[in-house]
Amino acid sequence: MDFRGRLLGIWKIRHVELKAKSPIFALLMNRVAFYTLGCKLNFSETSAIGRQFMAAGFDKVPFEEEADVYVINTCSVTENANRKCRKIVKQALKQNPSAYITVVGCYAQLKPKEISEIPGVDMVLGAGDKFRILELAKDFQKGDNSCIYNSNINEVNSFVDAYSVGDRTRSFLKIQDGCDYKCAFCTIPLARGKSRSDSLENILSNARNLSADGVKEVVLTGVNIGDYGKDQPGNFLEVIRALDSAKGTENIRRFRISSIEPNLCNDDVIAFVASSRRFMPHFHMPLQSGNNELLAKMRRRYKRELYTERVNKIKELMPHACIGVDVIVGFPGETEAHFLDTYQYLQELPISYLHVFTYSERENTAAWDMPEVVPVKVRHQRSKMLRILSEKKRRFFYEQFAGQERPVLFEGDEPSGEMFGFTDNYVKVVTAAQAGLGNEVLSVELKAVNPDGLMEVEKPGLLV
Repeated sequence: MDFRGRLLGIWKIRHVELKAKSPIFALLMNRVAFYTLGCKLNFSETSAIGRQFMAAGFDKVPFEEEADVYVINTCSVTENANRKCRKIVKQALKQNPSAYITVVGCYAQLKPKEISEIPGVDMVLGAGDKFRILELAKDFQKGDNSCIYNSNINEVNSFVDAYSVGDRTRSFLKIQDGCDYKCAFCTIPLARGKSRSDSLENILSNARNLSADGVKEVVLTGVNIGDYGKDQPGNFLEVIRALDSAKGTENIRRFRISSIEPNLCNDDVIAFVASSRRFMPHFHMPLQSGNNELLAKMRRRYKRELYTERVNKIKELMPHACIGVDVIVGFPGETEAHFLDTYQYLQELPISYLHVFTYSERENTAAWDMPEVVPVKVRHQRSKMLRILSEKKRRFFYEQFAGQERPVLFEGDEPSGEMFGFTDNYVKVVTAAQAGLGNEVLSVELKAVNPDGLMEVEKPGLLV
């Protein structure tokens, strides 16, 4: 080890000793870092937890830097997400072996003991306790054993609001949590509990806060946002109508719907988005399978005929709309014929891109012990086929708009000297970095799709 390395090692040891002995030094040195796995909802909740820490006097630093406390917000949609959690814990400990490690989120709710046995993990917080980190961790001193706080998911019935700000150009605003659906492959109801919603008054208040912070785009998030209103007056349509015309939110130029079930994305919702001045022509509707037999086995609440109706209605009212689709391959009982039926259906459907999930067995789900298990190798082959189809779909969708002018919200500069942005209908663009473009909406001419699948643009024009 060189002199610099030895000096850094001595400093770390002394740093730990001083923190243990001196409360004042500990207060000065409290740096916290966050890592988020999974969905937009998780990003909104991580940001909310981060604001709690900063209000308590912590300095937030990037996860790649040395911190005194690391908070890892987990996902458990796939087995890969679980493995990723272990990897992130190791990374945090490599940066600071004496750091206090807290793991929260869906994986923490489902597998608390498993997480507590990961070397270096100090505290595990489930769905009902993840917003109580500061209360439960107290002085953030590492002990001999991990602490687990994991309420019974059937008792988790309160709604904790959250939104992200400062991490990205877009903000994710949580309006709903939990799910009452019992899809055969899904652990989310076990990880997040029953469907529950924020009050409309609080949603509008949070939107005003985001507007005051200069946020230009807000993405509405939740587990099943179309199911809004089970425990609150109103429904999802009333929420988006209120947001669209809410006073005090004028800085927000764009709203997006993160994901909505096809049975809940009704004609009224589609028609409203088509006529809205701020809700973008962009829908993400999970399909999961294009075969009705498999949809029934998955316990989905629609047939593909309804899905087709929804897509056609969107394209009728908004021919330029972007439509994203979730699809699962390798579900138990999926034969080659079932898969090819789904493939053909998606190939012919006027959608824009796919999010492809390779089925993985999840304990305590209805599909866990279903027969006719699809070999893992076959699952991966089918995933690859659909991902290639997705690339073709996305390129075809992008190419339709070459030569047109569309409004683009630009993000910050990248180290590569490029900057990126999205059109109203979710075409991702790239251009040379220019000062002052970040977080601005400008009218640009779309040129052509480059080899990386991004839309190149002419020099950005006037503010929109």
